[in-house]
Amino acid sequence: MKALVLENIHPAAVDILESRGYEVDARPGALSEGELIASLDGVNLLGIRSNTTVTARVLAEARGLEAIGCFCIGTNQVDLGAAAQQGIGVFNAPYSNTRSVVELVIGEIIALARRLPEKIQRMHDGVWDKSARGSHEVRGRTLGIVGYGNIGTQLSNVAEALGMSVVFYDKADRPAHGNARRTHSLAELLAVADVVSLHIDGRPGNAGFFGAKEFAAMKPRSLFINASRGMVVDYDSLRDHVLSGHIAGAAVDVFPVEPKAQGDPFDSVLRGLDNVILTPHVGGSTQEAQQEIGWFVAEKLARFALEGSTALSVNLPPVLPPALTPGHRLGFLHHNVPGVLAELNAVFAAAGDNLIDQHLSTTGGLGYVVTDASEPLSTEAVEQLRRSEHCLWVRTW
Repeated sequence: MKALVLENIHPAAVDILESRGYEVDARPGALSEGELIASLDGVNLLGIRSNTTVTARVLAEARGLEAIGCFCIGTNQVDLGAAAQQGIGVFNAPYSNTRSVVELVIGEIIALARRLPEKIQRMHDGVWDKSARGSHEVRGRTLGIVGYGNIGTQLSNVAEALGMSVVFYDKADRPAHGNARRTHSLAELLAVADVVSLHIDGRPGNAGFFGAKEFAAMKPRSLFINASRGMVVDYDSLRDHVLSGHIAGAAVDVFPVEPKAQGDPFDSVLRGLDNVILTPHVGGSTQEAQQEIGWFVAEKLARFALEGSTALSVNLPPVLPPALTPGHRLGFLHHNVPGVLAELNAVFAAAGDNLIDQHLSTTGGLGYVVTDASEPLSTEAVEQLRRSEHCLWVRTW
């Protein structure tokens, strides 16, 4: 059994996979489409972060690939539909780096409000500038959070502890935390927020979500932060509004195009602007977060490959069977049409197999059932299921 892990994934992931019997090839950088195809020969599990793109072509060529672990929050770098149709499970870490991102954003809010980037640079240039001009406390200011998911809600809690008022906007119906107040439109939020922080996902429909119109609608001398996805913001417009003074400062951790490897050159229209913080996509890059992500995603990969669990998969029906104990298990991924479960059970009944536990889940066009038996399942029954017109794959443990 082989696993390929890329982009400096934490050693905790390697340790877990090796302890489960996998030979792990760990590499520091991302791979191009062609490089990835060439490297996946004989690989069962693939681990990536945000800079490796897994296209439909890659998936079609990766004959033995069973699962992909995205050791990060986002999964838009993987063609999830193509992976699902080939029965390749995709897993991520939706919660593990939440605190790290929140702490970075809080630090940036304070740094921008105090205009620390300029103060720091002038000190390095040998200039003593002790002026309080443009420097403010964050207490009493209003933070507008766009996207009120795991990160947005925890940011809301921490910001309130600092004395900030919080408003938020989310298309989903999410409950407010603490004293946070929901706004019913993005325009309503922009009209009252002293700081706007984006925490939305990278789905294609969010491309260009925040541009010239939205920057113009922000309060004069407000602050802007993007720690979500680079493609959701028009950075040329942000540059224009920083240079005009309408936006007093900005912090950006994500970019539409990012260097693939450590030390590669980086460029942006935001370079060189006063009171603008640029960081190299490090929102979740703390040792604590990376260790937690490494453990979390590697465990999900191992449990899927070795026990059939699809819990927290982002593209397959979620089934969380009990831990595999002495006995026999079959996983059956199939097209979601009426009568499949009845067909499966009829096949086992005809073979005289004694089933002791069964778990079924369906999502969209797919269904997944995990069946446990007290004795080895008959080879004839398993092969009959494999030949079913509804079958994507059958695996036994």
